[in-house]
Amino acid sequence: MALIFLDPGLLRRRVRLQTPDMIADASGGAVTAWREVAELSAHVEPLSAAARERFGQRAETVTHRVICRFRSDIDRGMAFVLKDRRLTIRSLHDPDESGRFLVCRCEEER
Repeated sequence: MALIFLDPGLLRRRVRLQTPDMIADASGGAVTAWREVAELSAHVEPLSAAARERFGQRAETVTHRVICRFRSDIDRGMAFVLKDRRLTIRSLHDPDESGRFLVCRCEEER
């Protein structure tokens, strides 16, 4: 198996890891409340930005790659918070299956 070299020195940004909690509202639906799980070091890099028109309004999608140390409790639907930006995790994988790092593809909430 070929090992992928990921420099731990790249993990310079402090991010907060959050998980969504669904809370029932008065009308029988639910709202999302975010609960902080941990604070960790990560590497955050923008990947793409796309704009499109949806229902007569302009909608933007900005994606990022977030690399962090491996944690077994990180899952899709959770989010990294970087200052006032929430990056929702859409996919994640261990790039070399060594249990050292996670590479998460995230979408910025707008």
